[in-house]
Amino acid sequence: MRRLFGTDGVRGLANGELLTPELAVAVSASAARVLAAHDRSHRPVAVVGRDPRASGEMLEAAVVAGLASAGADAVRVGVVPTPAVAHLVAELGADLGVMISASHNPMPDNGIKLFAAGGNKLPDDVELEIESGLTPPAARPTGAAVGRVRDLPDAIDRYGAHLLAATPGSLAGLRVVVDCAHGAASVAAPETYAKAGADVVALHASPDGLNINDGVGSTHLGPLREAVVAHGADLGIAHDGDADRCLAVDATGADVDGDHIMAILAVAMREAGELVDDTLVATVMSNLGLHLAMREQGVVLRTTAVGDRYVLEDLRAGGYSLGGEQSGHVVLPGHATTGDGLLTALRLMARMTSTGRSLADLASVMTSLPQVLVNVPVGDKDTVAASGAVREAVTAAEAELGETGRVLLRPSGTEQLVRVMVEAPTSEIADAVAARLAEVVAAAS
Repeated sequence: MRRLFGTDGVRGLANGELLTPELAVAVSASAARVLAAHDRSHRPVAVVGRDPRASGEMLEAAVVAGLASAGADAVRVGVVPTPAVAHLVAELGADLGVMISASHNPMPDNGIKLFAAGGNKLPDDVELEIESGLTPPAARPTGAAVGRVRDLPDAIDRYGAHLLAATPGSLAGLRVVVDCAHGAASVAAPETYAKAGADVVALHASPDGLNINDGVGSTHLGPLREAVVAHGADLGIAHDGDADRCLAVDATGADVDGDHIMAILAVAMREAGELVDDTLVATVMSNLGLHLAMREQGVVLRTTAVGDRYVLEDLRAGGYSLGGEQSGHVVLPGHATTGDGLLTALRLMARMTSTGRSLADLASVMTSLPQVLVNVPVGDKDTVAASGAVREAVTAAEAELGETGRVLLRPSGTEQLVRVMVEAPTSEIADAVAARLAEVVAAAS
């Protein structure tokens, strides 16, 4: 049977076939029962937050009902970024966090993401327990044993104070345009950046429940590029719907992706003695340019499978202090248990003010190689990716590119596709090598 939980919780079309209010009640109630079974010393407490999309109101009500029906207390924190829920779970000493969001997905989608005590991702075995316990027991709590519900009106203020405490200096003198994607950061990001000293221009910060991620935010940087130039800003920051991502553009409107941001922060942290074992953790999708830049800077770059879950696992296992993805999920374990777009932006801007250097100058520590990604539809992705003909073609391409490029060929995690990624000194070479490999993959299907 297909697992309910993916790499980032349960996600799908809200009120569609999968993500229904009934499922939200069942998942949250099961989570409460599992936690209670693990520790019977007290009534479980859960922090519940959401992004502004319209279906979040419905799903929040269902989640809270499920928690209370299983005897857990719920603390509603309203519309807040995903990392705020993780932080508040730790700050309040709660047993569980529930974030209702589909991140950068379109408005009709939604999701349920769970955090364990301390604000960490739930272990796989606990997720499996929750999935296996979706059917309610015959006897449920009644009377005083039913869970209670309360609101936390200062949730954003608490989260903002945490972010400011993690910012190593004032942002005075810096003008920033922040694209909030009409999402969960629409209040928190402009307020916190201003309190840190920046001159803030808020963009797409008027959520109405329907406009989240609609041509704006971290997946649509065009409006931010134009606004940065128009306002004469020093940089632009783009968040996604739940604000666990941060991408940037410099004063000219040029993109600064997650790889560049990690490179800038790695150098800053190494200079400050904060980069544990002089090590950065990234996924296999990070550009070869990041590998080359970190080698030149004396930083070890460890790579994991694609997904922030795997980055987090490696960070915890090694006790490292910085990791992330090209997409803008950056994790600073000394200050957060998950990717935090606002924290990332604050640390990036603090580096600009402390050095007096522009974002373009700081980002020049790394030069991205041209990267081409081709998705090839196949019948059986795993069989095709492992076939002899495909492996031989990959080996030949790697020999052709040598140290000037690389090939990453892998089956998709969710679709019958084989993804072919090629990096090379020029776009023409990358295109040609990727096209040849895609032909071999298609022929092997």
